[in-house]
Amino acid sequence: MRQRISAVFFSCLLLVLSFIALRASFQYFPKVSFLKNLPVLSQASLRPTVSLDNTLNYEYLDAYLNTFLTSAEKHFMVGLPVTFYVFTDQPEKVPNITLAPLRHLKVIKVERYSRWQDISMMRMKTISEIIEKELRHNFNYVFCLDVDQEFKGRFGSEALGESVAVLHVYYYKLPKTQFTYDKNPKSKAYMSEGDYYYHAAVFGGSCDKVKALADYCYLNTMEDKLNNVEALWHDESHLNKYFWLNKPSRILSSEYCFDPLIHYKTEVIVPRLVWAPKQYAKLRT
Repeated sequence: MRQRISAVFFSCLLLVLSFIALRASFQYFPKVSFLKNLPVLSQASLRPTVSLDNTLNYEYLDAYLNTFLTSAEKHFMVGLPVTFYVFTDQPEKVPNITLAPLRHLKVIKVERYSRWQDISMMRMKTISEIIEKELRHNFNYVFCLDVDQEFKGRFGSEALGESVAVLHVYYYKLPKTQFTYDKNPKSKAYMSEGDYYYHAAVFGGSCDKVKALADYCYLNTMEDKLNNVEALWHDESHLNKYFWLNKPSRILSSEYCFDPLIHYKTEVIVPRLVWAPKQYAKLRT
């Protein structure tokens, strides 16, 4: 039985969200990652994809989106059909880029939030809604990534799984006592202990699993708001709580979300996705 695969990129912690929906047809999908003998795709194996969005200002688009999309064309699921979903309040500002055959870009206009923290937290609502309305009926897998990053190496089907999380590059070598879980007992993100610290810039999995994560984070964020509480690291705090209670089936190393400016040596030899230089003072205003 042939399976369809989809993936989604999004920008969290930004004023823009971009989603990429990827679909392909495979003879099977093993639990272990595979790098060789990928199947040949044809037009007959594809079905049309659709798009959606979230809020972002022009400065973010100008600073990050072109690099994100052009580097994704070179390294993300190369050879497979992909649709990029860009969500912004200024769709006319989205750059035109050259896409390979079977790869598409769609833009959807959305409302703007006044605080970047709200964009960070409310993106989970957007993810859940798009999965429910469109992706779950057409795709098997969804992948979500921040847009203020750049692809540097292969990011392929070896990264897919039912529930996928990535180790935060600044915490995976630290003792658990130094993990920055939310320690406020009033917050739904509160954690007294955990096993790993995950980065919210990259996560994914099957449509059902990603929707479950997004619903959990959104509903708990809303409950915190009713109680005048805001989690320490916003949606990332809620994501870590979710993965503590619902273990991911695949954990990616920090090569899939790497900071080239890290001050100590890591085991990462070939970074696949790296943080772009941050411009928070300029862009988060």
